[in-house]
Amino acid sequence: MGNFQVKWEAFSRAFFDNGGYKEVLSGLQNTVLIAVIGLAIGIVLGTLLAIAEVMPQYKTLPKILNKISHTYVAFFRGTPIVVQLLVGYFVLRPLLGLQTINALTSCIIIFGMNSGAYVSEIMRGGINSVDPGQMEGGRSVGLSYSTTMLKIVIPQAIKNILPSLGNEFIALIKDTSIVSFVGAKDLYVAFKYIGTNNYEFMVPYLIMALIYIVMVLMITALIKLTERRLKKSDRSSES
Repeated sequence: MGNFQVKWEAFSRAFFDNGGYKEVLSGLQNTVLIAVIGLAIGIVLGTLLAIAEVMPQYKTLPKILNKISHTYVAFFRGTPIVVQLLVGYFVLRPLLGLQTINALTSCIIIFGMNSGAYVSEIMRGGINSVDPGQMEGGRSVGLSYSTTMLKIVIPQAIKNILPSLGNEFIALIKDTSIVSFVGAKDLYVAFKYIGTNNYEFMVPYLIMALIYIVMVLMITALIKLTERRLKKSDRSSES
């Protein structure tokens, strides 16, 4: 117990006296930023990829888009995200002349592209779970395929896949711990900085784990609350 108290006092000095809390706040902000914007990119990109996979394949363009979508998903689901991050930042960024893009922005883009592959599979399942009569009904009143998909089918699909999107957000939050590989600052970097102040890592890493757990619990609670409200609104509309 006495040994832990010594470690706690060392952590307190590094956290409060040496400005460690500023590093934590900055790291937490970047962690949330990467996950939130990455998920937003993933939802938009994943929806487009899912539409490319489920649209009728009787024309040349849909067939080409379907192949592109399959290749994209196979690559991003078949390689570790840390490899994608390293290749994107250290290989593609210089080759494309994008050295002005900083590490944080690069992480957001790559996380968003990675999320798009997983969201596309989630969204495809959600679209397939919607009654085919919804698409037929939209087309019968003169709406185009894309308009019916975006205004009728996709909104219903999102209700069905909300828990899966929540899981994807949680996965992104946890995966941000690797962004230090390309020099971006996150929670891990912040608590590592605190630990290197006095070479005591036990308490900083325990606090870091606790923060991740709290974030995951908050996201889970938010998803459940949203689900309850959606179910309540559905019952109200039915009555």
